Amino acid sequence: MALPRAIRRTNPTTMVLACLLTLGFLVFIFSPSSSNAATVSTAKRKFDSAAAHPLSPPTAPFQKAASLKGKRPPPPVVHYHMNNLTTTPDPVGNQEHVLVLTPLARFYQGYWDNLLALSYPHSLIAIGFITPKTREGNAATAALQAAIAQTQNGPEEQRFASISILRQDFDPPISSQDESERHKKANQKNRRSAMSRARNSLLFTTIGPSTSWVLWLDADIVETPPTLIQDLTSHDKPVIVPNCFQRFKNDKGQMDIRPYDYNSWQDSQTAADLAAKMPADDILMEGYSDMATYRTLMAKTADTSERRDQKAVIPLDGVGGTALLVKAEVHRDGAMFPPFAFYHLMETEGFAKMAKRLGWSCWGLPNYFVYHYNE
Repeated sequence: MALPRAIRRTNPTTMVLACLLTLGFLVFIFSPSSSNAATVSTAKRKFDSAAAHPLSPPTAPFQKAASLKGKRPPPPVVHYHMNNLTTTPDPVGNQEHVLVLTPLARFYQGYWDNLLALSYPHSLIAIGFITPKTREGNAATAALQAAIAQTQNGPEEQRFASISILRQDFDPPISSQDESERHKKANQKNRRSAMSRARNSLLFTTIGPSTSWVLWLDADIVETPPTLIQDLTSHDKPVIVPNCFQRFKNDKGQMDIRPYDYNSWQDSQTAADLAAKMPADDILMEGYSDMATYRTLMAKTADTSERRDQKAVIPLDGVGGTALLVKAEVHRDGAMFPPFAFYHLMETEGFAKMAKRLGWSCWGLPNYFVYHYNE
């Protein structure tokens, strides 16, 4: 069969080039671009780490399932193998999820900057906040949301797995969050009862089946080592707390440090005798001269020298909550923050008593420091 005249007159080189161009065009059209592949990979990672269904605690964002021909799929039945959940001295290597919980009445940029500087993989960190329904709480929530939006829309390695914000459903016991008001003895029982309720609401709402560790971090902790989570988990203790100090200018005008949190202690016979004489609803408190308990305060046992042993560990009977790391199973066993007098203790000190009654031990790091904001 004779070829058409137009083809017979075409140069063979032209034919080859035309074929190559056609082939290249087809490859370009049908092969996925690298950016699309990266997008698919990122989407898959997010889906794989998502919450299983809308009733799952928000330790990861819930991804809504696509409807089938306009019909909603049936609710899933989800199995969680809790015996496979680990809490080990190598949480990064074992991909253990950490839940950071912060009751927040004021927003401090130093707190957020310190949180961002944590070297623990942010993809394994879920964060929960609870804020009061007050004018000050509204301002704190607005500032917090602005910081969250900037972080969660920023570089992916800086983003956290999930962030939840709760608003308190009860009125705060004191109108001001000034340090002088917060530490007045007359305000302590009502204030700490409200703090317990806030902590419990936050804990019970946000802890998920994949949570291995819970880190309670106060909103006014503005400086910790970047390796805080790795350092605390390396001790493999059920409950462990570092020493909370504060930076300040001394009488010579030089920067110095001083103890801040006195709620981490070893009990004394004097305290036991005082408690035995108290009405059932009264509580013992540290830091007040008219209630001398003569407990051994971790804040007073610290070695502040540069060559101190930061890994030194001591047993405790009471713990503070400024930077408190808890194995999630301790909370799952029922250890919470009593908003009532529990063996004449309340909030974090009452939590320590409850944890010990459940068979867990509490520990402190007297020479490992975190720093509180100085008002």
